[in-house]
Amino acid sequence: MEIADLITPSRVVAQLRATNKKRMIYDVLIERERLGSTGIGMGIGIPHGRLSDLDTLCGIFARLDRPVPFDAIDDQPVDLIFLLLAPEGAGADHLKALARVSRLLRDRTVCEKLRGTDNADALYALLIDRTPSQAT
Repeated sequence: MEIADLITPSRVVAQLRATNKKRMIYDVLIERERLGSTGIGMGIGIPHGRLSDLDTLCGIFARLDRPVPFDAIDDQPVDLIFLLLAPEGAGADHLKALARVSRLLRDRTVCEKLRGTDNADALYALLIDRTPSQAT
């Protein structure tokens, strides 16, 4: 499972304006958040959920113009968000995609680079780059 399998350039937002977590996440994602925050720390949120009408895994990445409170495990606001949606029956594929996204965004160097640009094409290139430090 590669990041490029989850997102396209049109699903990368360079400077999303958001004032709080609830404006970013709707129905199925709110339900998932009730189980516990998907804010994994270091300014990163990976909201995810399953949708019955979806046929394939789908990701959307956004770099927020300003960090927002997210109830993250480290109590820090979030400015990098990778939204992951999966079909109801995705099972293992959903977990593999979630693990891949988490590994990528736990790389401090990658996050510094993502925070260092406000160009959507550059963000996309950084997300799908498979340099040795990012390869799995």
